[in-house]
Amino acid sequence: MGIWIQAREMASNTPENRNRYVDFLRALSILFVISGHWLIATAFFNQDTRVLTPVTVLDVMPSTLWLTWIFQVMPIFFIVGGYSNAVSLESARKKQVRYADWLVSRLHRLLSPMLLLIAFWVVVSFAMNLFGTDQKTIIFASQAALVPTWFLAIYAMIVILAPLTYAFWRKFGLASLLVYILMAVLVDLAFFNLDWQWLGWSNYFWVWLAAHHLGFVWRDGKLDNSALQICLAIGAFATFASLIFYGPYPLAMAGSPEGDTVSNTLPPKITLIALGLFQFGLLRFMENPVKRLLENNSFWAAIIIINTMIMTVYLWHMTVLITVFVISYFADGFGLSMEVGSQAWWWTRPIWLLTLTVLLLPIALALSPLERIGRPEGATTPASWRLILGAALVGFGLVFATLFGLAGNLLDWKTVTAISLILVGAATCGLTPQLKKST
Repeated sequence: MGIWIQAREMASNTPENRNRYVDFLRALSILFVISGHWLIATAFFNQDTRVLTPVTVLDVMPSTLWLTWIFQVMPIFFIVGGYSNAVSLESARKKQVRYADWLVSRLHRLLSPMLLLIAFWVVVSFAMNLFGTDQKTIIFASQAALVPTWFLAIYAMIVILAPLTYAFWRKFGLASLLVYILMAVLVDLAFFNLDWQWLGWSNYFWVWLAAHHLGFVWRDGKLDNSALQICLAIGAFATFASLIFYGPYPLAMAGSPEGDTVSNTLPPKITLIALGLFQFGLLRFMENPVKRLLENNSFWAAIIIINTMIMTVYLWHMTVLITVFVISYFADGFGLSMEVGSQAWWWTRPIWLLTLTVLLLPIALALSPLERIGRPEGATTPASWRLILGAALVGFGLVFATLFGLAGNLLDWKTVTAISLILVGAATCGLTPQLKKST
């Protein structure tokens, strides 16, 4: 109960000017992401052939595709990130903190927890290869477990650009947001009408920069009028639905179900901006009522606990899922022998989610302190160019790891490339072993 007592104490000492709603949305989003992944990604064990087959619920049950509209909350992550970065940049400017000092702190907090996950799967993949596991199985397992790291790859780039984008916002206001939206629209037009699919990958910047910019809009108190918020939500949702039902965009807002030649997320499309604007308007409309709930010390303490381990649960939740698959396989398919989508399967989903949560909790408690450990005292801040280069190398390494997995074989150039980029990038931007907790 020590963690609860600590959280209650932190809740009591929360500064009056802290926007608790931001932390609430961050916690709520992570719970949605994890629940969505655990529901969508499953497996089926055939008792006759004793074969465990990975299954995506969206492929088996197309009627569930609309649920991705609810579980696609990555725009909220970027909105909350934009708000938090605005607060951090304002503080840094008042304290006259250099860009490099500001950036190294943000990158350290963002990327350091990821290194342990990568190290774990490097060891596991090589161990699986040593014991003769089929390479396709090794690649699939590592690829699935490392899926959460894609967010770090692009978000690190957004953080690097944050001082520039925030200055852009302060100078041009809402017009700066429209620039990102217009760029994303032009990219999609070229993607669909000119077949410039290569250009579509640039929307990893335009789409997520737009979502991140909404955090600036929020921080500066724009669109505080309730009527404007609900009008924005209605208009954005109408646009979102029209793009899907009358445009070339697929129904699924997460993953790429079989048969879909186009994905809303790989690369990102303007449907994500429309969804993000809807979420922004709706959540801003709900802000004041929820803030009143967050004045309750117990409720706020629970949110604090989730936020203290948020990166850990996000990074490790798919590893827990893969582990359960392995345990079930050696237990004659226990828990995975029901036909996916059957009535029995649906009725057992609460038990499934509860079991995974119980298994994730001790990992979160054990590893989450790493999120709160700062850089070694007296550590030299690398030059800005090193921080940017290092973060870019780590990002490219994570892209390789998530797209191709880890084969557990030093003769596999994709595996070697992913590991090398991440290690060299981490060293370049000064992600060194930590010795002392930050105060």
